[in-house]
Amino acid sequence: MDRKSWIAIALSVAGLFAWQWYVSKYYKPQLAKATAATAAAPTPVTTPAVDSTPEPTQPAGTSLSARAESLSNANAEFIFNNGTGGIEQVVLRMHKGENASHVSLNRSRSMPIGGLGFNPGEVLGGFEMTTDPAKGEAVFSSKQSGGLEIAKRFTVPMGENKDKPYAITLDVTFKNPGTAPLQVPEFFIGTGGAAPLHVNDLPMYTRFDWGHGGSMTNIDVNWFSASSVPIIGIPIHGLRPLYDETKPDIQWVAVTSQYFCTIITPKDASQAQSVWSKRFDAPSLNGKPVFGIQGGLKAKGFTLAAGASETRSFEIYAGPKELPLLRKLGATQDKVMNFGMFGFVSEFLLWAMNGLHGVLGNYAASIIILTLLIKSALWPVQNKATKEMRKMSSLSPKMTEMREKYKDNPQKLNEETMKLYREYGVNPFSGCLPMLIQIPIFFGFYAMLGTAIELRNSSFFWVTDLSQPDTITHLLGFPINILPIFMAGTMVWQMIITPKTGDAMQQRMFYFMPIIFLVFCYNYASGLALYWTTQNLFSIVQLYFTRNQPLPTLEKKSIIAKREAQQAKKKSKKPPTP
Repeated sequence: MDRKSWIAIALSVAGLFAWQWYVSKYYKPQLAKATAATAAAPTPVTTPAVDSTPEPTQPAGTSLSARAESLSNANAEFIFNNGTGGIEQVVLRMHKGENASHVSLNRSRSMPIGGLGFNPGEVLGGFEMTTDPAKGEAVFSSKQSGGLEIAKRFTVPMGENKDKPYAITLDVTFKNPGTAPLQVPEFFIGTGGAAPLHVNDLPMYTRFDWGHGGSMTNIDVNWFSASSVPIIGIPIHGLRPLYDETKPDIQWVAVTSQYFCTIITPKDASQAQSVWSKRFDAPSLNGKPVFGIQGGLKAKGFTLAAGASETRSFEIYAGPKELPLLRKLGATQDKVMNFGMFGFVSEFLLWAMNGLHGVLGNYAASIIILTLLIKSALWPVQNKATKEMRKMSSLSPKMTEMREKYKDNPQKLNEETMKLYREYGVNPFSGCLPMLIQIPIFFGFYAMLGTAIELRNSSFFWVTDLSQPDTITHLLGFPINILPIFMAGTMVWQMIITPKTGDAMQQRMFYFMPIIFLVFCYNYASGLALYWTTQNLFSIVQLYFTRNQPLPTLEKKSIIAKREAQQAKKKSKKPPTP
């Protein structure tokens, strides 16, 4: 391998480490600067002041103090607040968070889920609220100064609703009790906020997603930050206080953390025309300040005739990122899983892992068994590749002679090398085929484990949570994660016993692979390192099995073809059996 190739490899490895440094510096939870906090902080509950925009009023002689009431089913508790006219918080009873407490969505209370407003980040307040636990209803009502009456009805699925346990319906009714037409302006329905729930949750999973035309668009909390070219610091753009996009027929809008989401879906997509999102300072985790994200869906305005009323309906999903539950929402909401280009692989792996878990009752065991099944299916390919690599290894003496003979003529050396491969029927790329097949599987696991909730709080020996790094201690502030280190060690072991092909320079190049995979897996879900370690160990067993087989005999294709022709000729001359 020439000097340019080595420079390219060195730059690639340096780029990986630079990326990890960049992620740790710019994507880690950090305190917003004063100007950013001012721009992204949630606006207090206010009302538009223009005459054409309804304003909340209170009945004469009454005082509406903020109070909270809750409605619950088997899966979640929904806490409503009349001060904001929406869902203040959703407590998920089936999921544990920090300190063994229940996971709470919108716990930052940046803005209510299902809040109604006329400007991004603002919601109407001062509602009267009544709840009916028997029906699972929370009803809000308000009279505006212009005469417009607004009623909001939230309906919570009661009992054990297995189809949509986290889906709430919201009906917003506008009524004109007057004798003249009223113009209802464009209005927003808020998603509430999402923020990291665990100190190791990556901020890139705190996102604002929205669906339109069968596709999904998203940003994460770092979209709002000022950006510059890494290391050299050339500015790219300044702070962004607001994300605002307009598209026809918006199907849904969502805020998501790594394993949970809140989705607003209009019953009539033709009524939705734009989306917005802002960033806010969320509650700290273990003393570390973090950012959250909030957003909303804007519906079209309309005119109400005298005495008329009109209702706009929405569905709210506030719960875990469970693929079967998301698919029951009816549109493309399952895209919040964000599986990426190998989505079909991720979905198959998730389905298979859950199926094995149903039998084994343990996700670590499911990952191990699934890996063994995949490796067993790939055994013929791996076995053939190993044989080809052993054949190439047998050509090493001839290759050494050729390199010495044509050391001053690289072009001639390449020509003679390929000629040698053709003569002996050796495919120099056959050893890469198993790796090429396994790369989509690796990235399929990578994407699936990053958002699928199934591994949360699943343990394996010293690993307390397969969805988090298996950190056992810190050394000078650096986390010590055992599984990724063991994974890199098994990769080195596998390379040592793999038949050597190519020149010494090319062989050394492959020793960068453990470093690359270590960088990918070190601070990621430990379930990914468990998968790759298992497949490495299985590959090592395969290699030892293949190494104990007799060495392949190297013969030129011309000799083989001549022998086959002679045998065919003998068979043709053989007299027929009576």
